[in-house]
Amino acid sequence: MTATYTFDVFTSLDGFGAAGGSWTGYWGKQGPELLEHRLALYADEQRMVFGATTYRAFAQMVASSTEESEVRDPWVTRMRNLPTTVVSTTLEGPLDRVQVTLFPAITGRTGLDPIFQGAADFDLELIESRTLDGHILELIYRPTLH
Repeated sequence: MTATYTFDVFTSLDGFGAAGGSWTGYWGKQGPELLEHRLALYADEQRMVFGATTYRAFAQMVASSTEESEVRDPWVTRMRNLPTTVVSTTLEGPLDRVQVTLFPAITGRTGLDPIFQGAADFDLELIESRTLDGHILELIYRPTLH
């Protein structure tokens, strides 16, 4: 049986995986099109696979939120209810897909959690792209080790 792994990266234009300071979740750029699209991506039965650091950050984000906060939107709630595996070492071989959702913001002074720190070098082949809410660019790549 073949499995497809999607490496899903949320990042600002300058490579930060989270925002601090006065920025809100999704860098304040979310709209109904993004939220509906993200929910649709998680509609099928699937298993969430997290690295330990990402899982801890996700669990802390959800635990510190309230039912009314934007953190509890329908697609994050769907993710929380999917079966989850947490791995603490890197996977061997290339990933099947790299999905990057790029927010048009630069958070050089207030950015948190550089997302590619310590990662290997990859060449990326663009296999799909779309624009959501008129300003969020989703790029899907096929990675190969460089």
